[in-house]
Amino acid sequence: MDHSDHSHLTHSGESHGSIGSYAMGFILSVILTVAAFGLVMNGTLTGENALLAIAGLALVQIVVHLVFFLHMNTSSAQRWNVMAFGFTVLTAVILIVGSLWIMHNVSMHMMSR
Repeated sequence: MDHSDHSHLTHSGESHGSIGSYAMGFILSVILTVAAFGLVMNGTLTGENALLAIAGLALVQIVVHLVFFLHMNTSSAQRWNVMAFGFTVLTAVILIVGSLWIMHNVSMHMMSR
């Protein structure tokens, strides 16, 4: 059994992706990065609008990375990976929002004295 015959297969037999899909992911990532950089450098948007636009571009770039580089999709073979990723995101959101809420409450109680 030649190892080169199976160089693009995982243990479950799924493809890791093609050079074309990696190139597309790379090109999309570069375009999104340049767009965010351009927004800041040109001063096209300022203040809260710039922050929202950059956050939106960042979220789109996260999706590009998940799909093109980590190969997360809705196939049945990826179901456990997507569930694990969703649990990780949920845990991170709970920790971050909870920490911010606690720090805000502590700050408000310290200011009242």
